Amino acid sequence: MLPDLVNPKERTYLMIALIVSGLIYFSLLISVVGIFYLLLGGAVLAIAQGIAIGHLRGNAIRVSERQFPDVLRVAHQVCGQLGIAEVPPIYIMQSGGVLNAFATRFFGRNYVCIYSEILELAFEHGESEVAFVLAHELTHVARKHVWWKTLITPATFVPFLGAAYSRACEYTCDAYAAYLWPQGAEGGILVLAAGKRLYREMDVDAFLAQAHEPDSFWMWLAEHVSTHPNLPKRLSMVRYFTATRAAAASAGQGASAIVRTT
Repeated sequence: MLPDLVNPKERTYLMIALIVSGLIYFSLLISVVGIFYLLLGGAVLAIAQGIAIGHLRGNAIRVSERQFPDVLRVAHQVCGQLGIAEVPPIYIMQSGGVLNAFATRFFGRNYVCIYSEILELAFEHGESEVAFVLAHELTHVARKHVWWKTLITPATFVPFLGAAYSRACEYTCDAYAAYLWPQGAEGGILVLAAGKRLYREMDVDAFLAQAHEPDSFWMWLAEHVSTHPNLPKRLSMVRYFTATRAAAASAGQGASAIVRTT
């Protein structure tokens, strides 16, 4: 059984966002004009998501027993560990050099997409890094992050709130992915910074030191309007987390000894 590795800020920001969204929904529902805008916004969101899913299914490669079965094998393993009953459809899409992956949801069904540049790592020398990225995205599915983000859409109009919740979700997904695939955690973050070849040449300690540089206003603002934490901070978290886990395991203390990061 997995330990509770949910970042505490995720629950805090979700509760605030639910309260704010509830108040906005209520204010819209008490007027005819408000109901119209609510229905219009829901329709626009549904159409936009439908087009995005249609593009994904029409152009990306669906992972199966015949297409990239090793990815499907890892997905089955991770889903079993996360308690996901059914492996969601997983697609591979060419992205013009962008290294990323994402999870999404449409009409009650989850989807995961891995950009092809990430998957190329498995064919070169980094299957563990690919597994870490996949575990990260499947944690979004297990935690129902996409569903919650849709529900709290009104709160995203409050400056910083939606982005803060999203960053906390990313820390949670990093934690679970690092727990499941610790051997790929550090590389899985580094590859996002330097690419699938140069990441092995990086001075990791120098990159980590960037997280402790004096923050300028623009650095602070850029992170706080972003849906993802700065990469040196993510790397620092997963490195500390995997080291703590390894120390606990060697001491025979088990998962309960893992220290959660905030």
